[in-house]
Amino acid sequence: MTNASVVRASVLLLLSATMALTDTQDWNQALMLYQRTEYRSSLEVLSPIAQKNASVFCLMGRNYFMMGDYKKAIQALSKSTAMEPGNADCVNWLGRAYGRQAETGSVVTAFGYATKARQMFEKAVALDPSNKRAMGDLLTYYLTAPEMLGGGIKRAQELAVRISRQDPAEGHFAQAQIEEKQRDYISAENHLRIARDLDPTNPKRLVDLAILLAKMGQFTESDGKFAQAASSTPVWPELAFERATAYIDEKRNLEQAKSLLQQYLRSQLTPDDPPRQDAETLLQKIKSCCP
Repeated sequence: MTNASVVRASVLLLLSATMALTDTQDWNQALMLYQRTEYRSSLEVLSPIAQKNASVFCLMGRNYFMMGDYKKAIQALSKSTAMEPGNADCVNWLGRAYGRQAETGSVVTAFGYATKARQMFEKAVALDPSNKRAMGDLLTYYLTAPEMLGGGIKRAQELAVRISRQDPAEGHFAQAQIEEKQRDYISAENHLRIARDLDPTNPKRLVDLAILLAKMGQFTESDGKFAQAASSTPVWPELAFERATAYIDEKRNLEQAKSLLQQYLRSQLTPDDPPRQDAETLLQKIKSCCP
């Protein structure tokens, strides 16, 4: 190899390393923006990346999903899972995107998208049986989809047994969802109380119980559980949202619900929190029923 060839090879190697470092820095910045729910800004960082890998496409898909553009989410997440078919998280996100497209798209395409959603959820669970998010999404699908689309109580019950083996508290929560679906609120309440006893430091268990008690008309105890959760976890935006939702569903304490939602919208949210537009929709609901 001539000296000129060595120089050219060295330059190309250096350029390749520099581009890889730049792409990594861009991805990290995009992830930070995503975590701050600045989805459009995150996409603006990701889109120019020349050599997009599975991680880039997965994050792009999640951004599109959070923005409500489910077709573009499907496109990006499909590319990600094609590159890394064993990535359970991205497979599960693809299932979510298919599911939302089934809900919001045309009646003609809904059946196909719903079927694909179930297939992706089941694949994600098969790839990583310990993935709680995937387990929860699959359980929700089984409880909401009709049997002709692969849903049904029987499948939900079978999945709840699997969940219980890994996490007994989460298993009781899953069983509570099944009982509530069948309108057996007493059994659902019992399962939620057991889940709380098994997982006493998790404030979400209190909130789950508070929500169900409100549906059952046990408002005094429900309010007490919400207050207990707020006391144990003062900085938790989702609590304000869930409490406001419970009040609105039961058409009570609407001024407090309004205040809670305004507090929620002022909070620093993450992608794991309910979307801001959901809180804004609830505020509109309060205005429409009690101007």
